Amino acid sequence: MSDIKDSGDGSLTLKGRWYISLYGPDGQLKEEREGPNVIATNGKEMLVQFLTSAISSATNTFRYIAIGTDSTAEAAANTALGTESSRHTGTVSYVSNQIYQVKATFATGSGTGNIREYGLFNSSSGGTMLSRDVEAGVDKGANDTLTCTLQITVS
Repeated sequence: MSDIKDSGDGSLTLKGRWYISLYGPDGQLKEEREGPNVIATNGKEMLVQFLTSAISSATNTFRYIAIGTDSTAEAAANTALGTESSRHTGTVSYVSNQIYQVKATFATGSGTGNIREYGLFNSSSGGTMLSRDVEAGVDKGANDTLTCTLQITVS
């Protein structure tokens, strides 16, 4: 059974484990083995390429970037931004070396204020948040354009 876990520092880790059972002709268990395995680099590359290609279907909709003004530190239990100002559909791309990228531009008049938080969601409103970041404020005026790029590396 393989699992994907958050290592606690916001990074994603893929971890695998094999379970092997050998049965004799009488159906009796003869031997069992289990052990960890290595997640191949090519497999991680393929996973990121899948996420990127799946964007054209309903399978993967993590392409919505939201910005907000709340300064509360991010936490793994977060499900939304603290104070969302605006959300836009991003452009998804595969960079290289297991990197999934989403990029969105907030045009003039959209999401103005002291922008401090950023999130990636699977819906144009509400939905599930995959990632959240809080940084020092960026003062976005009504005539400013803000471009946000999120990269997720599968390692």
